Amino acid sequence: MRLADYTPRHVHFEVSDRVATVRLDRPERKNPLTFDSYAELRDLFRAIAYAEDVDVVVFGSNGGNFSSGGDVHDIIGPLVGMDMKALLAFTRMTGDLVKAMIHCGKPVIAAVDGICVGAGAIIAMASDLRLATPEAKCAFLFTRVGLAGCDMGACAMLPRIIGQGRAAELLYTGRAMGADEGTAWGFWNAVHPASALEAQAQALARRIAAGPTFAHGITKTQLNQEWNMSLDQAIEAEAQAQAICMQTRDFERAYRAFVAKDKPVFQGD
Repeated sequence: MRLADYTPRHVHFEVSDRVATVRLDRPERKNPLTFDSYAELRDLFRAIAYAEDVDVVVFGSNGGNFSSGGDVHDIIGPLVGMDMKALLAFTRMTGDLVKAMIHCGKPVIAAVDGICVGAGAIIAMASDLRLATPEAKCAFLFTRVGLAGCDMGACAMLPRIIGQGRAAELLYTGRAMGADEGTAWGFWNAVHPASALEAQAQALARRIAAGPTFAHGITKTQLNQEWNMSLDQAIEAEAQAQAICMQTRDFERAYRAFVAKDKPVFQGD
């Protein structure tokens, strides 16, 4: 499957040099999510798992902001009038977006400028790497609208990134985490000026895409699966995973390049 010609209706998407770039496309509203964009993103990341022309994904900002979360009028308003069956269908669908990002098999880089709150903060959290600008404000503000902080996997994933106590504070209070604080806590991998954010994200994506992409997929799988393993299980799983990677042609290419004192050119097989 190739996604270069895929044209979504509710988000911006493009593929260049094996890097897919996706961004929410309502900059005049700080890029809120709707029922349609949630579903489209879920389906898009499910398709990326099988895309032959995508090795890395950049989830970018648009118009100076990442995402203001669920749209107040298009999502929150209708949810108030739904019955439990419909509500559960919605919350499962939003969780399926996170699952699709985790299981897409490709590294995902979030490039966050400005507002990154609610479901937007979850998308950043579910990415593998997170770049920010000094203006980035990230908040898991579900308690601000009368909901629990346990949304779309936040109580499982956020403590593993920044620690239990810090995650608890953000999820209970809904307060914003700035760029400096988020960097010190390990949420942001790096902070760049807004004028350089897109270029830095694309450069990082291309650097990763130039590596052994089959092995990158194995790394992503193990990073996620080993959350639930004992140390003995993890070591055995990694032994099996690495043995698989040792059968790839990229492993042989790296060896031959080393012997020839040359730089390996990986091809993902």
